[in-house]
Parts: sequence; C-alpha cells; structure tokens
Amino acid sequence: MTAPEPNSAAAADRVLQVLAVLAQQGRVLSATELMAHTGLARSTLYRLLARLKRWGFVLESDGCYAPGPLSLQLALGFDLSSHLVRQARPDMIALARQSHESVGLVVAVNDTAICLDMVDSEQSLRCSFEKGRSVPLRAGASAKCLLAHLPDAARDAVLHAHYPDAAQRGDALAELLAIRNTGFAMTAGEVDPGVWGVSAPLFGAGRRAVGALTLMAPVTRAHGQESALADMTIVAAARISRGLSLP
Repeated sequence: MTAPEPNSAAAADRVLQVLAVLAQQGRVLSATELMAHTGLARSTLYRLLARLKRWGFVLESDGCYAPGPLSLQLALGFDLSSHLVRQARPDMIALARQSHESVGLVVAVNDTAICLDMVDSEQSLRCSFEKGRSVPLRAGASAKCLLAHLPDAARDAVLHAHYPDAAQRGDALAELLAIRNTGFAMTAGEVDPGVWGVSAPLFGAGRRAVGALTLMAPVTRAHGQESALADMTIVAAARISRGLSLP
C-alpha cells in the first residue's frame, strides 16, 4: 500500500482545519471570519466549503457557515459510544446532586480544553461550561488540571507556546507540578468572572490521565465551602477512574 501524496495530506489537513474552527467557535461564521481563523485564501476556502457542503458536514445560510447534519450525526454517535462519557455520567449526576452545583467532563485536545459533557446545577444562579465549549489549555481549573497531568513533553510544548518568557514559564511549571502533587486544581475567575472551579484528574488503564472532572459554582456560593466541594470532586473522580481502569 503506497503512502498518500504529500499534497493530499495537506489538503486533508485544511479540510479538517475548517471543520475544527467551525466546531470550536460554536456559532455561524462568515467566509471572512473563516479566512481569519484558518489563514486560508478565499479561493481555497470556498473549494473546501463546497466539498464539505456536498458531504453534509457544513451548512450555508446567507453566506454564513455552520456544522451540517453529518456533523450532528457524528456528535450523536460520540454521545452514544464514548466510553469516558458513559463511565463518568452517573457519578457526574451524583456529584451535581450532592453539591447542588454544575459538573463538567473535560478533556485535552492539542492545546485546548474541551467540555465533553455537562450536568447543570438546578439552582437558578448557576455556572456552566457548555458542552462542546473549548478554551486554551492555560487558565482555569480544568485546563490547569489537564495540563498538569499531560506527559512531560506534551506539557512542556504547551508551556513554551503560551509562555515565551522563561521566568513566566518556570512559574507556570511550578504551579502545575504542585497541582499534580496535590491531586486537584482550584481557581476563581480565571476563565469567566465570578466563577469558582475545582478540577480533579480522571485516570484510565495504566494510570494514564484521560480527562478531568470539574465542579463549578458562583464564587459567592463557593466561599467557605471550597474544601468540602474539592473533597466531593476528588472522591467522585476516584470512583470514575476505578470504573475506567476495569478491564
């Protein structure tokens, strides 16, 4: 079997880049916005969009683009078949009921943290990291917990990308090593103002980190309850990890 032509591989990467941008932005985008996010020439972008529309991965309306029905089918298939989501969901629900706060399941993809699943608090004032939302793998409890438990080489690559200054990079590394030692990350207002969060790692077979369980609450409601909420989250994460480690 012959290897694909380099040009074919590059074209495939560009197609996936367009899909990734549409997925990460979480809203319809104009061609101009897509060009800005991808760096593609207009002619190249339109050619890729035409192919994606033909296959049903992208929809166009009034010159703007959004994920199409085939993308939604992929999402549905992910929800039904994801081992991590299936294992985590019961304990996420239990933790949300115990704490009366919102609970998210977050994973690292390249240099971003992406929310795979969410159980919202039933309280009228609640914090939520919407399912499908992504943020840079830098700030916030989820991102720091995930980054702290990446393999050293992958972690260092992200740190070099986000912190060109060696002193800042050293400070960030020290914080991540402390998070790995304590077993959880806790932040307030780093991603969304007024939102407190605590995140504990999830481990699969061979103690490989596969994601993070994050509890989110308004800062005002979490005040004075930080330790109790952190303990709840750590216990729930340990239960999920035990399930993930079973053959």
